[in-house]
Amino acid sequence: MQDYIDLAEKNGVTLLENGKCQFCGANTQRGIHECLEIFNLGFQVVDFSNNVNHRYRFLIVDAHTLQHPEIHGRWNNHFHLSRLHLIFKYDIKWTYELSPKLSDYLNKYKANRQNEYLIPPEILKRGNITTTDIKEKSINEKDCKELIRKWALDVYEKWSTHHSIVDDIAKGFLNRK
Repeated sequence: MQDYIDLAEKNGVTLLENGKCQFCGANTQRGIHECLEIFNLGFQVVDFSNNVNHRYRFLIVDAHTLQHPEIHGRWNNHFHLSRLHLIFKYDIKWTYELSPKLSDYLNKYKANRQNEYLIPPEILKRGNITTTDIKEKSINEKDCKELIRKWALDVYEKWSTHHSIVDDIAKGFLNRK
């Protein structure tokens, strides 16, 4: 499995070691590396062992991935934007069991679309909320969950030029047999 440094290199991106996150603008000291640490540690004010809160884990993963596509494979954009579309547009109550099903559907979808790319929004314009905002402004679980929801919705809206593509994916996924 490739790590984010290898994927950035493969994508022709040099990762900066200091300052704000070069992709989302999070107020970090060690750039993307610290941004990923915050993301990986999660937002401890939310109890993710509670099934009710799994939705927020998916929103975090999707928002962060779509703010940092340079450190992921190109089909990740399809997956994470489609999942946000299913959650926000179709009000799907996402579960861990649905993720491999979406992945399987995308494998079939992409077989005939090898030239389809979701071009990311401009760097630093992929959402106004970042990991450090969530970390610094989350006073309690309720506030944190609302910030996570706003973060994911903001990132989702920044990718609006691709909503018609992911709507086709969502409809195919929902109608799969």
